[in-house]
Amino acid sequence: MIGLCLGLAGVVWAQLPVSSFTLAWDHTVEKIRWEEDYRLTETGLVLEEARVRGNGAGMEIPEDARLEKGSWHYRRPIPPLQPLSLGRTPQAGDYQLCVEGDCHALSHWVGAPDINEPAIQLWTCTRGGDAQ
Repeated sequence: MIGLCLGLAGVVWAQLPVSSFTLAWDHTVEKIRWEEDYRLTETGLVLEEARVRGNGAGMEIPEDARLEKGSWHYRRPIPPLQPLSLGRTPQAGDYQLCVEGDCHALSHWVGAPDINEPAIQLWTCTRGGDAQ
């Protein structure tokens, strides 16, 4: 069974039995919410759509984005990510992982951001944690 693994350098810290999720965070400077919807496939995480609630430093809205309910929606044509690498430090706050509208901070599964572990990776895996 396919699932989502969270960890670093192939070491699984947590595994979730999901087929899709939303990754959300607040921009560290602008404090604007950013969301990305991913679907799990055997080749990796496929970015389906992204949303941002405004623009600012390093947050340029793509020309083809459309405004819906206060957020700019757009798609980026990128290949599946395997893994998706995220910077994660106490100063920047934590990411949220949302499944079917239920959101929790990554710390819910893997502990609080730690300056000694400034990154985390997400990847598609099987029940034992092996990458697909």
